[in-house]
Parts: sequence; C-alpha cells; structure tokens
Amino acid sequence: MYTKKEYLRHFSLFIITFLCTTLAGGEWLFGRSILSNDMPLTWEYFFRSMAFSIPFIGILLVHELGHLFTSIKHNVKASLPYFIPFWFGFIAPSIGTLGAVIKMKSLVNSRRKFFDIGVAGPLAGFVIAFAVLTYGFTHLPDADFIYEIHPEYLDPDYAPDQESVLDIQLGQNLLFYGMEKMLANPDKMPNMKEVIHYPYLFAGYLALFFTALNLLPIGQLDGGHIIFGLFPKHHKQISHAFYIAFIFFAGLGLVNPMMDFTYLLIALPLYVGFIYICFQKSVFKPQTKLAIAISIVTVQFALLNFFPDIKGYEGWLLYAFLLGRVLGLKHPPVQDGTRLNAGRKVLAWMAIIIFIICFTPKPFMIS
Repeated sequence: MYTKKEYLRHFSLFIITFLCTTLAGGEWLFGRSILSNDMPLTWEYFFRSMAFSIPFIGILLVHELGHLFTSIKHNVKASLPYFIPFWFGFIAPSIGTLGAVIKMKSLVNSRRKFFDIGVAGPLAGFVIAFAVLTYGFTHLPDADFIYEIHPEYLDPDYAPDQESVLDIQLGQNLLFYGMEKMLANPDKMPNMKEVIHYPYLFAGYLALFFTALNLLPIGQLDGGHIIFGLFPKHHKQISHAFYIAFIFFAGLGLVNPMMDFTYLLIALPLYVGFIYICFQKSVFKPQTKLAIAISIVTVQFALLNFFPDIKGYEGWLLYAFLLGRVLGLKHPPVQDGTRLNAGRKVLAWMAIIIFIICFTPKPFMIS
C-alpha cells in the first residue's frame, strides 16, 4: 500500500519529532538544554526526559492512527502520519512539535465516512490521554521533588528577578481540574506554574490541548466533520458563528480604548485589516467580511469601555488566521448523505462533551 520511500520519510519525521520533543522535555522538566553550558542536557536527563516525550508522542500517534485505520476500513486512501518537528532550544519556548496530520488521497463521498474518520482520532487519543493523566495524578512524587528542579526555592531570601525570569502558567480546563480534585493528593499536587516539571501531567495536558484544537466545530477540522455528520444543513452557520466567537475572544483587549490615541490610529486599521484577512476563505462577500471585522472591533471596544480588565487570549490569533486564511471554514459536499445511526450520534455527542471539558480558554499564560 505504501512504498519504501514513504515509510522512510514518515518514520524519519517521527524519529526527528521524538528527538525534538525529548529535547524540549529536558528544557521544560529540568531546565536543561544541549545548548547550555551551565545546565547541559546530559544523557541521564535526556533519558529521563523521555517520560514526557514517549506519552506525548504516543498520544499524538494513536490519534492519527485512529484516523488512518478508519480511512483504511472505509477504503479511503490516506497517507501515513506526518509528524511535524518544531524545536527552538532556549531561543523560545517550544514543545518539540506542531502535532501530526494525515493527508486524504482520495475523495470522501459519504457523510458517514467523513464522520467516522473525523471522530476516530480524537476519541482514540483522548482515551490514552485520560490514562496518562490518571497515572500522572495518582503517581505524583513527594512535594520536595520541585526542589530538585528549583533548588533556589530553599533559599529563604530567594526572590525571582521579574525582568529575567520567564513565568509560564498553564491554564485550566474542566477535565484537568476535575481529575486533580478527584485523584491527586493535595499535599503533592503542584500549582499550574510547576506542572511543566511533571512529565505525565504535562504530556496529558498538552494532549488535551491538541484534542480540543482538533475538535473545534469549524471547517474541516475533526470537530467540523462531526458537526457536518450531525447537522449537515447547518454546518456552514455553526462553523462561521463559532469562528466569529473564537476570533472575537482571541483578540479581545489587543486593541483597546485605553491606548495612546496616536498608537491607536495605527493599530486600529491594522487590527481590522487582520480580521478581514482571517475571513478570506469564508462564504461571505467582501463587504460582509469588512462589516464583520468592524463589528467585532466595535463590540470589543464597547465591552472594554465598561469592563477594562477583561482580556481574551492573543495566542489564538495565529490559529484563527490559519483556520480562516489557509484551511477554510467550509465543508466539502458529499454524494451519500445517509444520516448517522444511533451509535454514531452517541459518539458525536461524546466528542462534543470531550471538546467542552478539554478546551482551555487561556492554555499558556506567559509573563
């Protein structure tokens, strides 16, 4: 089915991505890097970092294999998983990968096939992520484990230099919060700033993050396929409405009425233009796209006048741009529109619930 060249290419990307996530794991877990002379990533810490990379890459692999095996079952040609390595060392925080994808090589002409292929990945990956988190929460090291990573905490006079220390705090989602309360020993549970040093918790958290991204009910994401399976006649409205809400939250507070007026004169049209570009692959006419962009900014300004402290999450803007400008918000039509049976509908609503409990409004807060 696949050539030796394809196996070699995909396996090579997998190995490179695994190495990159292991290097990133060394930085997140232990503050050690192959680029550092003061805190080098020795072989000991490299192998210890695999406690992060193995479950993390494993979850991504299971997710993509869920798509692949379901595609094979439905006689839909698909590529092997493409793993995307992405590591910057200490130049900027990275997790070693941008995820993984498979590419459809033949036409999917059935509503049920689209649904099955779309839902299989998130459900398969979620099961493994849930297991990893369960292990992580029930096998927390003793509370003084954090002193191995941060021995400076033992100094009673220690005070972080706010100008030089990169402070990264993970956000909360319903599942992570609920599992913490039900499974974790509160005396051993780290705060959300220190979870990055706990390999199974961090790997599971990132897996939930990627699962939620894929389950957004937009365009041809997995969540888009699921919504198309449930509500094919309303996919366009749901996809566009959710995208508008998504980009509204992402940019909330980025340009606000409290800014210097001169700066505002420059930033405001650029911001409106950016939102307009984000709707490039929508169903709207150019005039409507501009009206939506202006409306989003106007409502944001109105809210900020009354609630100046509210703020969205700017990190979503890049993803919003990719969705609206590159991937698109529409779903391709199908020849076979046979309705989902009862079992598939149950899986669809399970996937929607998984999205709700896994989505983190502000996943990485950096100061």
